[in-house]
Order: sequence, then structure tokens, then C-alpha cells
Amino acid sequence: MANAPVQRMSQLMAKTLRDDPADAEVLSHKLLVRAGYVRRTAAGIWSWLPLGKKVFSNVERIVREEMDAIGAQEVLLPALLPREPYEATGRWDEYGQELFRLKDRKGGDYLLGPTHEEIFTLLVKDQCTSYKDLPVILYQIQTKFRDEARPRAGILRGREFQMKDSYSFDLDDEGLARSYALHREAYRRTFQRLGLDYRIVAATAGAMGGSKSEEFLAPAEAGEDTFADCPNCDFAANTEAITYELKPVDGSAVPALEEIPTPDTPTIETLAASLGVPASATLKNLLVKVDGEIVAVGVPGDREVDLGKVEEHFAPAVVEMVTEADFSGRPDLVRGYVGPQGLGEKVKYIADPRVAPGTAWITGANKEHTHAKNVVAGRDFEVDEYVDVVVVLEGDPCPKCGTGLKLDRAIEIGHIFQLGRKYADALKLDVLGQNGKPVRVTMGSYGIGVSRAVAALAEQTADEQGLCWPKEVAPADVHVVAAGKALQTELALDVAGKLAAAGVRVLVDDRAGVSPGVKFTDAELIGVPQILVAGRRSGEGVLELKDRKTGEREELSVEDAIARLTAQ
Repeated sequence: MANAPVQRMSQLMAKTLRDDPADAEVLSHKLLVRAGYVRRTAAGIWSWLPLGKKVFSNVERIVREEMDAIGAQEVLLPALLPREPYEATGRWDEYGQELFRLKDRKGGDYLLGPTHEEIFTLLVKDQCTSYKDLPVILYQIQTKFRDEARPRAGILRGREFQMKDSYSFDLDDEGLARSYALHREAYRRTFQRLGLDYRIVAATAGAMGGSKSEEFLAPAEAGEDTFADCPNCDFAANTEAITYELKPVDGSAVPALEEIPTPDTPTIETLAASLGVPASATLKNLLVKVDGEIVAVGVPGDREVDLGKVEEHFAPAVVEMVTEADFSGRPDLVRGYVGPQGLGEKVKYIADPRVAPGTAWITGANKEHTHAKNVVAGRDFEVDEYVDVVVVLEGDPCPKCGTGLKLDRAIEIGHIFQLGRKYADALKLDVLGQNGKPVRVTMGSYGIGVSRAVAALAEQTADEQGLCWPKEVAPADVHVVAAGKALQTELALDVAGKLAAAGVRVLVDDRAGVSPGVKFTDAELIGVPQILVAGRRSGEGVLELKDRKTGEREELSVEDAIARLTAQ
């Protein structure tokens, strides 16, 4: 095994902090800054310090090894990209304000790449001309840019981040399915090697387009994604991707619509209390603007509208909440008393599948202080479009088996898509087929958040003392601490040198003028898997070895400690 260099903390650019950063909200943000792994450069923009870069590079190495193992070829495409390919696919506008746009000195339009489907498509169009050139999988590890409105949580949600993105190019859908399966298995191996607890869940395709899509989620309190897991079957999905079947009921026996006076009941809560009915018997109608046009969204009164699902449905259109000004000049829209009956063609009406044909509701009568009961979907009002738009709740029935779902928060660490021919069609990616005729190529797109994986690992493995890295990604294998003066420092450096000569990656705390207590605290905070202390029994040639994760300690001779650590 090749010699490994010794990292000496007396020379290392990594200042630890006792207190959490004032702006830190989540555990990974607090600990990565305090332990000297990253530093904030600007909102959503981070610098990786030496320890952080080592962890990042280890994650990068594992990702690269698993991509190479499925025959993928690594390239590096530019981050500064021309407008034209993104305009051809419509994403120059679809990305909206998240896209970093800029002009060069000649007035030409460019962007900082948020993702690279278009550019990879053009690369393959240039390099692959025959069916003999396919299939091919290309990947890169590159910096991506998205102008997040509210960057937060340290490196979890930044405006600049590092990502592995790969793309498969096949002649037919069967080939795409094989490439997708290869990536899916490579991702499983990658996250297992990283030591991440993860789930594979069904997901929406979003602005990427395409058909099948799955996310790899790392359960964590800091996660921005919510996923549902069925305890009875294999169903698992991001809550944004959960859909329910529309089940009409027989509403023929429901009496005719009847308006009832309901003074001072502008909310579902006040209405339900006034009438003595459950909120689930009422119909909530939320008004939004879609590219400036008012749309009504109907859901049962005991449920909340998931605005993310609404935005996803109408993308790339801009969805906004209505304001007081939107009601002026619209006598058909009475704030707090809107009902779907009577909206006619002036307002598009979408509804959750729970508002199925035949169901009866109490809802607004489009008059001040008045509601209507016995309002039947399909009889008294028509739904223009059914869309799953409610916030999924714990205990909602599993779409597959009906068992109550369990919900959890998670960090998205990977996403795989069967894109199909969306980008190939837009950019006319064809190759010559076996019969001499052009064949339109089909594509897949696959991403791993490399910097996000670092944060996810920090979130999942840290404890009250600090970070606690798995061996494969840790910045060192062993943290040698000189807990004393000259004798301890001399022994610590000697042991560190022997370990390094055997190929063990060593971080040694040889700082002068720093108390043993501070050194122990920093060792726990930095989170290297093994901590080897040259302390009070150094004169006897005895060291203390501590397992950072379990806290187990034992005293060993210098020879036994070296033998133990070199054998791992």
C-alpha cells in the first residue's frame, strides 16, 4: 500500500468554532461550518476548505467508480452555455427566475447551466451518426447554478452546487429501459458504499419531462421532500407524485341545491362550527392566478391545497395567489364565499379526485354571507380538470393496497428519468439505422447531488459531539491526538508517520499551546472514524484508541495500535 501523507493540524487551514453560525438552521450547516469543512462566501455560495474538499473528493470518487463500472464515459462540458439550445427546448423560459442569465460583451445571451440535457444531446448529435455508435452513456461531475429565491440550510440548498449528471442514448425504448436499470443499480451501490440510509420512491418528472421517474431520498429531519411509505406493500413515493383514482358516486338521491344564510362565516372553520358539520362536508375553493388568469382549485374542506402540486401541474406557467385587487371589478368572485356553481367559463375549475362526480358539498353561494348545500359535482357544477392537489397526510390510504401511509422527511440525493425523445425531438438527434433510414434517439437523464450527499451524510451520522463520518468518505482514517507536551507530541508524530507509511490516512493534532480538552472536543467535532490518543501513559508506550461512532475505548501498545489500524 502506498504511503499516505500526514495531515498536521498545526499546518491545516481549518479553524474550528465553539458556537453555531448565527444563520444556521440545520445540523449539517452548523457542524460543517464549526468543524472547518466549509465557509460561506455569499448567500447560497460556499467554499470548500481542505477537510471538506477531502470528504467531497471521496464522495466524488465513489460516484465515479460506480459510473465507470456500468460502462459510462466521463466528459466535462462547460458551465457557461449559449441560449439557443435551451430556447429550442423551451427551457430558457420554463426555468423562469431560477436561471442565471447573462450577456457577453457583444450582447449575446448565455446562461450558467442548471442541468445539461441540451448540451449532451448536441454533443452526441455531433459525435454519433450511426446505430453502431449507440448505445452510449456519458457523464460529468460539474458545478450547477440555480438562482434560488431562498437559499438555506448551508450546502443543502445553494445557488451553486456540485452534481454528477449522466445521460443515456439508445435506439429504442427497450434500450432506454436497460440503461435506466443500469443507473438504478449503480445508484444503489453508490449510496450503500457512501453509508447513506436511503429510499427509492416514485417521483414527478417536472421541468425535465419524460415518463418514468424515481428519486433516491435520504431520510432526515432537515429534508425538504416529504415521502410516503406503505407499511404493508412496496409502495413508496414523493408525496408530490401520489395520485388517486377518480371514483364517481351515485348522487341521484341528493336533494336540490339550496342556499342558506351563513353570516360571518368566511372560513371553513367558522362555517363548519356554525352549521354543526365536519369540515370534510364542505368544499374549499382556493383562487390562484396562472399567468395572470384566475383559476379555482376545489378540495374537501378538511384538506389543504399543495401549491407545489398546483405549480407542477401548470408549469411552466407562473402560479400566484390572488390579491384583494383581483376581486375588484369581479362581482362573480365573493371573497370567502366562492362556490364552483355559477363560475361558468369565466374561471377554470380544477378539483382533487375526492371531489368526484356525484359527491355532494356545502360550499360558497357566490353571495355575501351565503352558502349552498346539496351542491353536487357533475350536476350543479362541472370540473374542468381533475388533479391531485391536496397535501398528503399521515394515514391517507395507500394507492396500491389501501393501508394507511407513513410520512417522513428526506433529502433528495439522486433522481433518475426516462426522458424519451423530448430533447432529441427538439434538437433533431437522429442516427442512421440498420436499414439506412434515420432513427430518432431516445434518452435518459440521471443525477446525483454530490455536495448534497455530503450534507445528507452529516445529517444522518452526526451525534451530539459532532460529525461522525463513514470510513469511505472521512477526511482521514485515524485522528491522532497529542494530549500533552513534548513527549506526547513526539510519540503522536512517530505513530502518525508509521501509520502513513502503511497507507493509513492520518490527521494528527500536534498543535502547541492547545489544551488536551480542546483537542478532544475538536476530534469529536471533526468526526474521523478512529481517534488515537497519546496521553498520560505515553511514557510507557501505551495509547488509547477510541471508536468515534460507538465510543468504545481501549488501551493498546504502540505496536498493537499500529497493527490494529493498518489491518482495517
